Parts: sequence; structure tokens; C-alpha cells
Amino acid sequence: MTERAYHVLFLCTGNSARSILAEALLERIGAPRYRGFSAGSHPKAKPHPAAIATLGAKGFDISGLRSKSWDEFVAPGAPDIDLVITVCDNAANESCPIWPGSPAKAHWSHVDPAATIGSAAERRDAFEAIYEKLATQVEALVRLDPANLRDEELAQAVAKIGSVNR
Repeated sequence: MTERAYHVLFLCTGNSARSILAEALLERIGAPRYRGFSAGSHPKAKPHPAAIATLGAKGFDISGLRSKSWDEFVAPGAPDIDLVITVCDNAANESCPIWPGSPAKAHWSHVDPAATIGSAAERRDAFEAIYEKLATQVEALVRLDPANLRDEELAQAVAKIGSVNR
């Protein structure tokens, strides 16, 4: 019998940019030990086009990416979540649902690239910068061995990853 992958849910208010990027990164970098998911408290209708363009340009399969409510992850039949990481300050300050299984929680603060005002090149650069920061953090995350850490230790280690690359 094989052990189930470690499930990580990335949260952001709109689930259109940062959390979508983090989900895709963990799905690529962390497989098969980790699975990435994302959601938002007030999800947009769809992922931000620049987030999709950033991932597409790097060869990610973008076909299954969509903005979704965090309610999907507390509903019956939802995947069991082991770790919840908020990637925007708004989501970190919101009253989150009570997650089944009481997953560990951590926060990685990132500015919203979708809020960038400027030329098309400046907006692309903002998404690229967030992508690179998240990639570094996700790489550090997958080096952790959650099976050998208590929830508090894991939360501290993941929060430290978020504070290093700000």
C-alpha cells in the first residue's frame, strides 16, 4: 500500500493569481509526495489571464486550473487537507472555515500582481516576480518531511519559508 500524498491548500481572497501559481508550482515540483490545491474566500470568475500566461509560458498544463471557493474544501468528499498556506494578507486576516482534520496553518505574504498598474511589460514582470518567489518557497516546502514534524513544528517551518523570501 502506498502512502497518500501530502495535501497543501493555498488560499487567497480571489484565487486568481498567487494561489493559482502556488497550486501549479506544487503540483509540478512536489509530485508525487505533495498535491497542491488552491481556493479563495471570494473567488473571481476565473484565474487572472496573466497568471495563466505566466504558467503557460513555462510549460505548465493550465487546462484544469480554475478559481474556486474555499467552501469546496470543507464539503463532503473534498480532499483531506494537511496544510493550509495563505498567500495574501487579506486571506490571512479573514475568518477561515473550520477545516476537517485540523490541518497545520502558515502564511506567506505576497503583494497581488493583479493590482499592478503600469505597462503590459510591468504587469508581466509583476507576475513573473511573484512566480519566482513562490517557486523558491515551494522548492523549500517540498524539502520538508511533514511525516517527521509535529503540526506546530511544520507550521513554524513553513512560516519561516514565507518570511525568508519577502
